Amino acid sequence: MTELFVKHHSWEEDFRNPFGAVKSGQSVKLALETSGVERAEVNLIFINGDTRSILMTKNEKVNIGYFQTDLNIDPSYSGIINYYFSIYSEGKKIYYGNNEELTGGEGKLYFENPKYYQITVYKDFKVPDWYKEGIVYQIFVDRFCNGNTQGIVQNPKKNSFIYGSWYDDPMYIRDKDGKIARWDFYGGNLQGIINKLDYIKSLGATVIYLNPIFESVSNHKYDTGDYKKIDPMFGDDKKFQELCVKANKRGIRIILDGVFSHTGSDSVYFNKYDNYDSVGAYQSKESSYYDWYRFQEYPDKYESWWGFDNQPNVDELNLSYKNFIITGKDSVIRKWMKLGASGWRLDVADELPDEFIHDIKKEIKSINKDSVLIGEVWEDASNKISYSERRKYLFGEELDSVTNYPFRTYLISFLKGEMNSLDFSKKIMSLYENYPKEAFYSNLNILGTHDTERILSMFEHKEEQFLKLALAVQMTMPGVPMIYYGDEAGLKGGKDPENRKPYPWGKGNRDIFKLYKRLASIRNEYEIFKKGDLRFLNLNEDILCYKRCYMDKSAFVILNSNVENKINLDIDMEDNRGIYLDILSESRDDAEINCQDSNMNIELAPLDVKILLKVY
Repeated sequence: MTELFVKHHSWEEDFRNPFGAVKSGQSVKLALETSGVERAEVNLIFINGDTRSILMTKNEKVNIGYFQTDLNIDPSYSGIINYYFSIYSEGKKIYYGNNEELTGGEGKLYFENPKYYQITVYKDFKVPDWYKEGIVYQIFVDRFCNGNTQGIVQNPKKNSFIYGSWYDDPMYIRDKDGKIARWDFYGGNLQGIINKLDYIKSLGATVIYLNPIFESVSNHKYDTGDYKKIDPMFGDDKKFQELCVKANKRGIRIILDGVFSHTGSDSVYFNKYDNYDSVGAYQSKESSYYDWYRFQEYPDKYESWWGFDNQPNVDELNLSYKNFIITGKDSVIRKWMKLGASGWRLDVADELPDEFIHDIKKEIKSINKDSVLIGEVWEDASNKISYSERRKYLFGEELDSVTNYPFRTYLISFLKGEMNSLDFSKKIMSLYENYPKEAFYSNLNILGTHDTERILSMFEHKEEQFLKLALAVQMTMPGVPMIYYGDEAGLKGGKDPENRKPYPWGKGNRDIFKLYKRLASIRNEYEIFKKGDLRFLNLNEDILCYKRCYMDKSAFVILNSNVENKINLDIDMEDNRGIYLDILSESRDDAEINCQDSNMNIELAPLDVKILLKVY
C-alpha cells in the first residue's frame, strides 16, 4: 500500500504562480506534489456560485507525482475564485483544501467539506503615490486644538456643555434613559489645525484625515445636520479652503470623513426637532427628502443606524439622494473636493451598497484622478460578506484602501502573548495573498482610532517599550501608517469617551514624541519600507522577523516580544551577506553588523527591536 502524501502551498511559486491576487485576464498555475495519487482535479467556485472542475496534468518529478494546471481567467471577470482539490487514490476520493484557519499557505487533507483557498481577481487600478507612500495623521477636530485667541469657544451650541479646562477628562452627560442630554465640547476648530500644521509636518505626517466636520449637534459629527456646511464651531468654507491651501504648501493632503449611510435626526433633511428652515422628512410626507428614509410607522418609527434614533438610515440608492451626494453638479462630493479635499474615508462602508461606493469612486476620480477612497472595514475586506452579500470592495472599481483593523488586532495579540509570531505571520500573509498588491500596500495600518482604546492603554506594564515594538512594525510593514492624534504625546484612554481626550499641549510625553518622529523619519526616508516585498522568517515564537526587499536593497526587522528573556538568533543570510546598519540604534558604534558569513548572529534583549538595513 502506497503511503499517501499531498501538498499545496499557496504562497510558494512551485504551487501557485503568480502569488496572491491577480488581474482580470491573467493565467494562474496551480500545482500539487503527491505520492500515492493516480488522479487529481482542481475544483473552482466563482463569485456567482458557478462551479467548474479541471483535470490536472501529471508530471513525474523524481519519485513524486507533480500535478498541475493553468487557470486562464476571463478578461471580463472580477471577484473571488475559491478552489480546492479532489484526490483519487486506490479507488478512493478525498480532498485537499485550505487549512482550518483559512490563512492560505500549506493546506490539509479532508474526507469531506474541504476548506477553500481564495484567488482574488481584480480590474487593474492605481492608488496615488502621495497616499500609498505617506503617513496619515487622524484628527478628532473638537479635541485637537482651539486656534482662537485666548481659547474662546466659537459659536457654542445651545444646551451644550463646555469644559472649564482644556485638560479636563471627557464624559457623557446622559438622561435617565441613558441618552445624551447635553453634548460636551472643548472647542477645537479648523484654525487650530492650521496653527499646528508645522507641528504635524515635523512629526513626519503627509496626510491629515479629519473626523466629520460638517454641521451637527454632536461633538463627533457622525449625525450630519448639513452636508454642505462646515460646523460653525469648527469654521466655515473659507477656513476649510485655507486649511487645504496651507496644508498643501507643506506637502500635506486633506481627507474627509463621509458619513453617507445615515444622517442626523436633527438635520436639514429629517428635521425632527424643527431646528432647520426646511420641510424635513419627519415633518411631512410631501418633503423632498421623504423618500430618502425608511419609515415603518410614520413619523416616529423608522430605520436607524444600530437602533440609534438620532441617526436615521437613508436609502443610498434613491436617485435624489445619490444625485445630492455624488452625481449632481453641486454634489456634496464635488463641493468639498473643489474646495481642496484630496479624498474620502467612507464611514461604515459595509452598510453602503456596492453600487453607491462604485459611483463615488467614479466621481472622485473624474474630479481628480489623483484622489483616494478609503473604506471603514473591520475584517478582511477581500471576502467580506455584509447583509448576506459578498462585497466587491477590492475588485478594482470601489475602494483604494481600507482601515486595517486586523493588523491592529494581530499585532496587539502578538505583543501581549496571546498569539505567537508564526500565527501573526500567517494572518498577515493571508491579507497579503487576498488583497490586490495596490490595496495591500495602501492598507491604512492603524494602532488606534476614535473607535478603539488608545494603543498605550493596551499594555499593562512597560507600555513605552511595547509601544516602541508596535510602532516599529507599523512604520516598516507594507501599508500606510496612521497616527491617531495624541498617541504621539503619550495619551492613554479606554473606549469612548476616554479615547477622545484633548491633545495635551505643553504636557505631552517628549520621549514618546521623539520615538514617533524617529520611526516616521525612517519610514519616510527609506523607499524599501514603502515598496519592498515582504517575507517572514520563523525563528522563535517570541521573535517576529521579516525581510523587506526592493530593487538591490534589503532590510530585516527583528523584535523580541519576551518581557524577561534575551534571545540569541542565527539567521540564515542566503544571498544577503554584507554590512548591515541598525538604523533605529542611537549609537553608530553599536549599530553596524558585519555579516560576511552564511549566518547572522544577533542578540536581542527583552522587548528589543532592530531595523537592519543593508548598506554595502
